[in-house]
Amino acid sequence: MQIKIKLFFLLLSISCLSCASLKNTKNINQIFDRSPAFKQGFTGLVIYDPGSNKILFDKNGNKYFTPASNTKLFTFYTALKIIGDSVPSLKYATHGDSLIFKGTGDPGFLYAEFDAKNTLDFLRNSDKKLFLLSPGFTEKRFGPGWAWDDYNDYYSAERNAFPLYGNVVEFRFKNGQNLPNSYPVIFKDSISTETIKDLGMGVYRDIDSNVFRLKNIKRKEDATRVVPFITSEFTSAKLLSDTLQKEVMLLQQKPKNLALDRIIYNTSSDSLYKKMLQDSDNFIAEQLLLVAAGEISDTLKTAIAIDYAQKNLLSDLPDKINWHDGSGLTRYNLFTPRSIVKLISKITDEIGEEKFKALLPASGESGTLKNFYKASKPYIYAKTGTLRNNHSLSGLLITKSGKTLYFSFMNSNYIVPNSQLKQAMEEVLTTVRDQY
Repeated sequence: MQIKIKLFFLLLSISCLSCASLKNTKNINQIFDRSPAFKQGFTGLVIYDPGSNKILFDKNGNKYFTPASNTKLFTFYTALKIIGDSVPSLKYATHGDSLIFKGTGDPGFLYAEFDAKNTLDFLRNSDKKLFLLSPGFTEKRFGPGWAWDDYNDYYSAERNAFPLYGNVVEFRFKNGQNLPNSYPVIFKDSISTETIKDLGMGVYRDIDSNVFRLKNIKRKEDATRVVPFITSEFTSAKLLSDTLQKEVMLLQQKPKNLALDRIIYNTSSDSLYKKMLQDSDNFIAEQLLLVAAGEISDTLKTAIAIDYAQKNLLSDLPDKINWHDGSGLTRYNLFTPRSIVKLISKITDEIGEEKFKALLPASGESGTLKNFYKASKPYIYAKTGTLRNNHSLSGLLITKSGKTLYFSFMNSNYIVPNSQLKQAMEEVLTTVRDQY
C-alpha cells in the first residue's frame, strides 16, 4: 500500500507534457488554447485513472484555486470518518424531575425531508420538565470570510448548537394572497408589510432582528421565499416549545457532576451526505463539521474538526490545504486540483465508486448537474462549486470504453459568463470521455 501511495505522489508531480496515456492529449490542450473561456482566467485540470494508477492529464495541478462548494468533498470525508451511520441529535441526562438536554449541531432536526421522529417522540413522551442546556456555544454564526450582505439569502443560514427547521423560515404565497403563510408558524407575527416601491417581491429580514419585511401587494402566482432567521438559545427553546406543544425552559448551567452522556440518534448520515452533495446544501455542510467536532471533543467548533482532519485524515495529500469552513462560502479556502483528486481516491477507497456515485449529482439527471453535461446516460458524477468568477467540478467521469476516471477541473478569476465557461469545460470532458 505504501508503494502505491508513493507512486501516486510521484505521478501527481509529473507535468502534463509527459502524460501520454490519453489517446490524444494534444486535442485537450488545443481546446484550452483556442477557447476564449480559458484565455484570461486561470484553469487547472487533473485526470487520474485508478485502474492503471496513472495521471492522464495535468494542467496546473499543483496550483491553488478557490474551490467554492468543492469544499464539501472535504467536509463529507471528514464526517464520513468521524460520524457513525446515524447523526447524534441531542445529548441528555435526567436529574430529579428534570430532563436536561443539549444540541449536537444535528442539521437534520425538523429540516427538509429528514426524519425527526426519534427526538420528537423522546421529548414529547417524557413526563419530566424539559430544560435546554446552554451549550456555551462560542462559534460565530457565520463562517470566516462569508459575505456579510448574504445574510438574507437561503444559502447563508446561521450556524448554532441546536438548529431547527434548517435555521430558515419558509414564506409561502398563494395566488391572489397578499400575506404569506410562514413555516415555522411562530414567525407569522414577525412579518412587517411595506409600501416601498423598490422593495421588490421578495422577503427581506432586518440585518439585526427577526423582522421580515415584504411588499403588501396581491400575488399573481404561487411563490415560496426562504430566509434565514437569527438564531439564539431563546429562539431555539421557543421554537421547540411551539413544536412540542409543551414548555421547554433554558438552563444556563448544568448541575455539578451531571454528565449528559446519553444520546438520541435521528437522521441517517447518508441521507444528509446526499442532500449536501447533490443540492450543495451549505447549512448541512457547516453543521456536519460542528457535529464532528462534538464527537472528538466537548466543543462544537468548526476549527476543531478541520484541524483534526488535516492532522489525522488528510496528511497524505500532495499539497497543504487552506481550509476554513464546511460549505465553501468563504474565499479563504484554497485547494489544488491534484489534492482533490487524491481526496476522491481516498473516498472511493473508503466507500467504493458505486456508493460515491449515488451520493453525487449525476450529469443531466440529478442535483446541481441536472441541467448540464446531458447525454443518453450520465457520464459525470461530480460536485460542483461556484462563487462569482470561480467555478469547479470534481468527481468521477465514465468513458465510452467503460473506464472510471477521477478528475478535478478548477477555474478562478474568469470574467466570461458561467454558461460560456461550462460549455468549454463540457468540450474538454466529452473529449476525454470519447477518447479514453
